[in-house]
Formats: sequence, C-alpha cells, structure tokens
Amino acid sequence: MSMILTIADLKDLARRRVPKMFFDYADSGGWTESTYRANEEDFQKIKFRQRVLVDMSNRSLESTMIGEKVAMPVALAPTGMTGMQHPNGEMLAAQAAEEFGVPFTLSTMSICSIEDVASVTKKPFWFQLYVLRDKDFVLSLIDRAKAAKCSALVLTLDLQILGQRHKDIRNGLSAPPRFTPKHIWQVASRPGWCVGMAGTKRRTFRNIVGHAKGVGDLTSLSSWTTEQFDPHLSWKDVAWIKERWGGKLILKGILDKQDALMAAKTGADAIIVSNHGGRQLDGAPSSISVLEEIADAVGDTIEVHMDGGIRSGQDVLKALCLGAKGTYIGRPFLYGLGALGKDGVTKALEIIRKEMDITLALCGKRLVTEMGKDQLRR
Repeated sequence: MSMILTIADLKDLARRRVPKMFFDYADSGGWTESTYRANEEDFQKIKFRQRVLVDMSNRSLESTMIGEKVAMPVALAPTGMTGMQHPNGEMLAAQAAEEFGVPFTLSTMSICSIEDVASVTKKPFWFQLYVLRDKDFVLSLIDRAKAAKCSALVLTLDLQILGQRHKDIRNGLSAPPRFTPKHIWQVASRPGWCVGMAGTKRRTFRNIVGHAKGVGDLTSLSSWTTEQFDPHLSWKDVAWIKERWGGKLILKGILDKQDALMAAKTGADAIIVSNHGGRQLDGAPSSISVLEEIADAVGDTIEVHMDGGIRSGQDVLKALCLGAKGTYIGRPFLYGLGALGKDGVTKALEIIRKEMDITLALCGKRLVTEMGKDQLRR
C-alpha cells in the first residue's frame, strides 16, 4: 500500500485483479475513444502559477457542494456495474466516501441496490436517475431514493440513447458474465475476484430486477435495458421529476453553453459539466475545455460542477480555478475499488487529497475556496 502513490498505480493493480470485461467497461470510451483521451490530456495543457514566500500554514480543503459540507470538493461519480469491479462494490465505496467526508452517488445501473447502500451507511448519499420509458418504474426509483433519505438526485441528461462502446461489444459484457469459454477464462484468471463474488448475492442490477415490470430474472433483463432508455427525454421532463423529488436536484451531462443556460432556468441546484466520461458522443470536447465558458455564462444563477478526466488532485484544482464548485471522480475510485476494495477507494481519495494540499500550498493559497483564474498561467 505504501508504494501506491498515484491513481495510475491503482489502475495497474486493478487491471491485474478484475476480469477483463469489467475492467474494460470502466476503462473505455465510445467509438474511437478520442473524447475519452481528451478528457485526460486537456488537463495537461493547463499550467499553474507558482508563488513563493507566502504563508502556507493552516491549509484547508473543506468546501461545500449544493450546500453540503465536504472534506474536499470531490464526490464519487455515479458509475454503472460498480459491484462487478469488486463484490458489494457500491456498498464499500459508499462507506469509504462517508468516512472520508465526501458525497457518494449511486447509479441507477448499480449492482447493489438503493436499499443495500442505505443499509450500510449512516449519512445520506446521492442517487443518479436515468429517465426510462417505464415511467412507473422511474417514479418508484425516485420514491425509493426518498425513502432511503438520499439528499440529492442527480438526473443524467446525456443517455437518451446508448453510445457505441466497442470494447463492451467485443467482450460480450453482461452482469453476471455469460458462461462462454471466453468469459469463463476471463473470470477464472482472477481467482480472488471469483472467491469474493461467490460470497455475495449481489451480482446483477438490483435496482431493476424484482422492481421493474416483467424483470424477475436475468433472461428478461438484457432486452429490458436495451429498450428502456427514452429518446423522447426533453426539458419538460425535468419539471415533473423535480416536483416528484422535492429535494436538491443536479443535472448531469451539460457540455454546451446554451444547454447550461436552459438548465439554469429549471430551478435545479447544480449542473455537472460532463461528457459521460467520453462514453457517449465521441468527438465531443473534453469537459475541462468547456468548463470555463459554461461557468462564465451561468454565473451565480446555478452551481457548476465538473466530471470527466480527473486523475489527480491537481486536476481537481484546475477545475476549481476554471469555475467549478465541485468535481466528481469515477474511474479513479473504480480503479481503487478493483485493486483493493474499500481500502482502495480510500487510497484513491487520499492520493487526490494529498496532491490537492501540496499544490494548493505551492500556488500560494491556504484555502481551496480561494483558488481561481488568477492561479493559472494564461
């Protein structure tokens, strides 16, 4: 553990411990993966101003996201199939986030259910919602999140249709894996993962199976998910979802200034500048490259968050300098989870915290809330 110094170290270890189909699911993008790569690469173009002979004592990374106090402005992003990276993955990640003092966001397409996560946490977590054709099921998801006392609903806007992800298609991805020679070999080559999965009953999409109409077993699940994403989703849907939810609402998937301005008119509490981790529209700009323009456009009318490509504490600070009030990490915590379970998620957060703290000091600031455009070389 002491020699794991970067998120890349956790990624390398996860690659050796997680079956290929599930590692590739976390570590891939749509089509040519150009946007997936740009999400990371464009951070490297942004440079800090180094400042010296300033008081660097009593530093603090504490901040708020949608009014909730956070140990640092970083949340765990909603990621599908998290529980296939490591047994009971969503439950372990939620516990790690709670102990660290940052938000955890549970995906609709999670392996562990809303109720599973609520059973092992003490503080409210956030829930991410997809708008599906089965509106009764969508309403039940909202009501279940309310019953679990989730403190925010994250509504994803950029998955009306599923982007083509070549690695998933070639791997024949499913949860649990299909029993073909290729899948059996991939799983058998990861004995530690197999032992862990044998010890849990959580191996399918538990928010869906047993809750959605006509989905009582794995046979019906695949066709259901293929048919359920709703291409008719529009801005009008935000209104009834907001009314049904009645709590804090975050809109995820904004990548255009005009959409950001429209989102600000909905009464939502925050937007997430995001391209779905480069998994939807390949050829779209990186999240970080459009963040400043969007933040400047909406001003103080709505809180701005950012997701996509963050692999270090420095990346978090760069996003804050360009106007984000909070950030999200998906792949970094998934690498940690796949590598070392709950301890790996904690390790990922510790790596990011340490990088943020040191960089904050070397930029001449003591409070993370003071980071702004002046700390960047333009």
